[in-house]
Amino acid sequence: MSRSYDRALTVFSPDGHLFQVEYALEAVRKGTCAVGVRGKDTVILGVEKKSVLQLQDPRTVRKVVMLDDHVCLAFAGLTADGRVLIDKARIECQSHRLTVEDPVSVEYITRHIAGIQQRYTQSGGVRPFGVSTLIIGFDPHDAIPRLYMTEPSGIYTAWKANSIGRSSKTVREFLEKNYADDLDEAGAVKLTIKSLLEVVQTGAKNIEISVMRKDGEVKNLSLDEISEIVVEVEKEKEAEAERKRGRLAATLAAQGGMLESGAGATGA
Repeated sequence: MSRSYDRALTVFSPDGHLFQVEYALEAVRKGTCAVGVRGKDTVILGVEKKSVLQLQDPRTVRKVVMLDDHVCLAFAGLTADGRVLIDKARIECQSHRLTVEDPVSVEYITRHIAGIQQRYTQSGGVRPFGVSTLIIGFDPHDAIPRLYMTEPSGIYTAWKANSIGRSSKTVREFLEKNYADDLDEAGAVKLTIKSLLEVVQTGAKNIEISVMRKDGEVKNLSLDEISEIVVEVEKEKEAEAERKRGRLAATLAAQGGMLESGAGATGA
């Protein structure tokens, strides 16, 4: 059915689908994973880094960028599309400062980005942006951490924790099970790394973590700091596995004892 309706962006299929927008979402699902977690007074972005080539400068491969002094963005999907969207958002941030002499709110710039993405789903001769974004920050004169997500369709939503990109459904289910409302900075960072380890098999060297505090300061964790947390998480996993094995052995022993006593009673 899709063959006759996916050639033009502006044509709906009979069952109400815009296939080019759905294909853009598929491009996002093929991108590297990104995770956002909101704590009590901090907000964290974690991204899966692709391994760089031997002669490549790793500083040129960025998945987490600043839009303004107090707003940070991570994206999953087509990197070139992400770069264009980021440039448009940065111009809007500076234009807003120049016009109203105040920094943008996090929701305002999120709505602006989502509006650009939506416009590229409604006219001929263009294609949708193949990126989803996670946007974090603090509003001016406000200490409440914010986390938003935008999609290629132009939808934007606020979240406590979310993921985009490869295996995002698996990571989101992990976050739903383990998220708590009163996470401090250390707890939020640890949860972000634990959720990324659900899909990143190569450990700390392929994880990038950015922490934004309520004063707007952004700290990028070093490889050593991330490695320490990864080692701690792995030790916790081993201890949990050992406890499970102990419980299983105790259960099997109890069942064996019950079978022996039953056999003894039958023989008597």
